[in-house]
Amino acid sequence: MLTDEFGREVTGVRVSLTDRCNFDCVYCHNEGLGDTRGPMDPQDDEMSTDDVVRFLEVAAEFGVDAVKFTGGEPMLRQDLAEIIERTPDRMEVSLTTNGTFLPGRAEELVDAGLERVNVSQDALDPADFAAVTKSGAYEKVLEGVEAALDAGLDPVKLNMVVFEHTAGYVPEMVDHVADNDGLQLQLIEYMPELTGKPEWNIDIQRVHDWLAERATEIEHREMHDRKRYWVGGSAADDGEASDASSNSSGMVEIVDPVENPTFCANCHRVRVTHEGYLKGCLNRNDDLKSMGEMTKPEIREAFRETVADRVPYYGEYMVQNDDGQWEINEKYIEEYAGA
Repeated sequence: MLTDEFGREVTGVRVSLTDRCNFDCVYCHNEGLGDTRGPMDPQDDEMSTDDVVRFLEVAAEFGVDAVKFTGGEPMLRQDLAEIIERTPDRMEVSLTTNGTFLPGRAEELVDAGLERVNVSQDALDPADFAAVTKSGAYEKVLEGVEAALDAGLDPVKLNMVVFEHTAGYVPEMVDHVADNDGLQLQLIEYMPELTGKPEWNIDIQRVHDWLAERATEIEHREMHDRKRYWVGGSAADDGEASDASSNSSGMVEIVDPVENPTFCANCHRVRVTHEGYLKGCLNRNDDLKSMGEMTKPEIREAFRETVADRVPYYGEYMVQNDDGQWEINEKYIEEYAGA
């Protein structure tokens, strides 16, 4: 297993299969690359099926044991089931999707080896959902969630980005997962540095505090220093808070990376763009490394270099000045400018 100079082992990879998407979410940063979405038809710059599988085989050589397929919308790839089926056996396979293509395909993906799925759902009202996603596919997303559950993907984790437009929907989303077995909720802190709309930001600590008041149990996860809150469910009804985590209903997790050095210190992922570039950090695009013609020797070399160059974004790449403001550490700018 490869370890960077900050002692962080790389145990997982996130592979973007396309930058195409049938939604146009107002908060989208497309895996940190910005709004690069092109036509809906397959593009020549996307990694081929064989390219993706070859990369995963090399990652497995280095002890990587988990892959999450992302996009854009990864289910626009018609070869998705084949990619999953050909993923090395040692890897846990998960998927982040808007859910609209899960009806009719969820069972096929599970049969191919898909183990977990995250479905983006930012609101429970069709009009609110449309305002955030610029899509009228609300009912199709609900069908997708049901299709995932029917196919045996339990739990299904709902992803919700928390910012000015959606913060008011958090309570009903929490109630929704508490009332529906098989669902969990992942509240994702809005990242203004990737979207260029800092005025949409909210204080995520307020959400932590609100959940802490209502939780029957709070679990701390080492990965990314995350917190899970268990709200409602059978454990709360029975008055047995200690058993809350055994019931998937009502689990809410907050992902809060912004200005969080502890989060970055616990990052164990490398990302891959749809074009076949390795990316050591979501927030950076100055460290992209091409895997060349995608031969295994080229992939191995690029992967080793990417891991060796990984730097915690907050706390190293970004540091606080005497006024407590975050600023770029020139050490790393000079390092990459001279590369």
